[in-house]
Amino acid sequence: MKRILRLSTCLLLVLSFARCGNEKPVHVGVVLPLSGQFAIYGEPIHKGIELAFEEIQKGDEYTIPMELDVKDSQGDPDLAKQLLEELYDEGAPAVIGGATTEEALAMVEVADSQDRVLISPSASSPRLTGISTNFFRVFPSDFLEGTKMGHFATQTLNVDQVVIAASKSPYAKGIQQVFRQEFERNGGKVLDVIEYPRNTSDLGGVIDRIMTLKPAAVYLADYADGLVILLKGLQDRGYQGKILTTSSIASGQVLQKAGDAAEGVLFTQSNYDAASDEPLIHKFVEAYRAKYNEDPDLYAAHGYDAMRVYAQALKKGGRLPRQFWQGMRSISSFPGVTGPIQFDEQGDVQKFPRVYIVQNGQFIDYDRVLEERRQQLDQRRRDLERRMRELERQRRALEQGGGEN
Repeated sequence: MKRILRLSTCLLLVLSFARCGNEKPVHVGVVLPLSGQFAIYGEPIHKGIELAFEEIQKGDEYTIPMELDVKDSQGDPDLAKQLLEELYDEGAPAVIGGATTEEALAMVEVADSQDRVLISPSASSPRLTGISTNFFRVFPSDFLEGTKMGHFATQTLNVDQVVIAASKSPYAKGIQQVFRQEFERNGGKVLDVIEYPRNTSDLGGVIDRIMTLKPAAVYLADYADGLVILLKGLQDRGYQGKILTTSSIASGQVLQKAGDAAEGVLFTQSNYDAASDEPLIHKFVEAYRAKYNEDPDLYAAHGYDAMRVYAQALKKGGRLPRQFWQGMRSISSFPGVTGPIQFDEQGDVQKFPRVYIVQNGQFIDYDRVLEERRQQLDQRRRDLERRMRELERQRRALEQGGGEN
């Protein structure tokens, strides 16, 4: 009997310890550029993550307790690697990070050495496709973005000549190459590819070259600071052609800095519209406005989805690194504010970008603009037909009156 009591006591202690262990919060690690030149992307991503985390903690859908640990990479890939390793060492089964292509490329090395998951909220270079079984991203690959714009430029805008201006960065190089291949495949001619060093404010020579060539369109591939300089420079020089660019412009702060110079710019991004009536998006936008007193941009939306995907992987898999990986692999058609989320075998999310235009300081789906224009033309046609019928009626009335006289 004593032996049975001792065994029962030991079993209770083991179960109690197990319960205590299960109640320990999961260490949710986040590495983002919250200062420096890339904070323009890191800050809204952070806000989106923070909002999603708070909603998850308040809700009853996810029962595993979590604690959020956000670290500032300052936009430095080497620092991002160091912080990622620290978070893994502190017990994080997975980390959200790698906001830029440069950071993500560096951080994947650590994820592989630790055999743990890294979820990027916004890195998009084609070089990241299939780079590691531990790497996932909720942002679509630039292969899709560049292909979409190359096809759109030739088939919708009927542009036959273009100049490409791109910074010498892995991100810009990847997307401009994809754009060029698709543009030329569709019969377009690239007059020149002008590459310039990253982090330079002297882009006068680039703008001079564009103005000399007088292309029907220019394709800009760079991060925020470079885009703003080029847009303002092209405006100052009176450039009249089409300006095409990437989702790097889809930040509220970029729009504010560029001002009128961004009007009419066409760009590609995943199908996210803050003005949508879709319930999930509407709820997210209202909650974000209430918390931060501003509208969520594309990057805030992807941060929000990255955190919700993290929680879903915990729910479907578990808190151990291998369980979490299995949870990521089991995610299928998960409803995100940036569209349904599902990863292919290479860790890429299956989203297909659309073309947007900057109009009256807002990001507007180009198809919606075309539809509104079509409706306006149809209304004008109907008004004209109505007027013509009225004039014809008046003419006949006059003729009849003249005949009676």
